[in-house]
Amino acid sequence: MKIDGLSGFIANAINQEQKKQVDSGNVFADLLKSVNQAQAESAKAIEDFVAGNGVELHEVMIAGEKAKTSLDLLMEIRNKTIDMYKELTKIPI
Repeated sequence: MKIDGLSGFIANAINQEQKKQVDSGNVFADLLKSVNQAQAESAKAIEDFVAGNGVELHEVMIAGEKAKTSLDLLMEIRNKTIDMYKELTKIPI
């Protein structure tokens, strides 16, 4: 059994941390995309219900509530981010 040196372990840990940082940068963009997708699905469900394409009323309501909830979450994240920025700008240097 071969035992790798400490340098290999450290290099692997650094690579994994860099991948996490790159992935975390896309979290907000993914959140925006999911909110947009929920809004589009809600609009499509409404259109299909009005057109009589076999969509039930409860499906329309569920899609609408999903879209509303995801938008509310996004707005709260935005508000907390703005509050955090305002608090950080108050800190004297």
